[in-house]
Amino acid sequence: RFACSILNDNLSSPPFINPSPPHLNSPYLNFLKAICVTIMELKRNFTNCFFVILWMGTFIISSCEAYKFNVGGKNGLWVVKPYENYNHWAERMRFQVNDSLYFKYKKGSDSVLVVTKDDYFSCNNKKPVQSLTDGESVFSFDHSGPYFFISGNADNCNKGQKLIVVVMAVRNKSQHHEAPPSPCPVSCTPPASSPQPSASSPPTSPASPRSSVPPPVESPSPMQPPEPSDIPSDFGAPAPALTSSGSSGLGCNSGLVLGFCVGVTLVLGSFIG
Repeated sequence: RFACSILNDNLSSPPFINPSPPHLNSPYLNFLKAICVTIMELKRNFTNCFFVILWMGTFIISSCEAYKFNVGGKNGLWVVKPYENYNHWAERMRFQVNDSLYFKYKKGSDSVLVVTKDDYFSCNNKKPVQSLTDGESVFSFDHSGPYFFISGNADNCNKGQKLIVVVMAVRNKSQHHEAPPSPCPVSCTPPASSPQPSASSPPTSPASPRSSVPPPVESPSPMQPPEPSDIPSDFGAPAPALTSSGSSGLGCNSGLVLGFCVGVTLVLGSFIG
């Protein structure tokens, strides 16, 4: 800081205005002055940077909590003939609890009805579970399982304007429920079958002393059942649960990139301003 003040005094003094002293008109001094100004600006804007980083963290956390899907794609509309079949579109997506659907349609001429499974297949719009009619409707998933949506116009529903969405269950619970049953049938059944042949083999060997050839033939047969104990390789069954959870990180990664870019833009803007 002291060096910066000396540079500022030397560069702003009348002798520097006079181009006669070449050692003071060096480009190195201008470069040093620029560095000092940058350092002072960084110190002055440290508080702003802190709040920007804090805002970025809040934005990233909120973006990882839930995701808003536009029904039918980015520019999708709730219409009779969509660009892509609604159910085909839903099959490509991964819906979780707290996510939401955004329906866009012409207010007054159409609507969105949340119905039961039977009413979905019969296009019955008389007893909806929930009715959305504002033209830009948002529906949030508060539990896992299937959801059924149809058009408020029965004719449109019969023409295919309806949607089924399956929301995935909470991952932690699914993993805990899947892990115990898989080792139980594997670890319990083979030990029960293996000791039986081993117990029956001793009486056969002394009961037939007339020939020594049969015992060696019978001995490998009881030794083979224990080999299915290699079946514990089936423990790879819980792997699909991990792959399903890995795809959910896409929304968080996009929020991270977006938040980082916005934060860098704000920081640079504060320096330039």
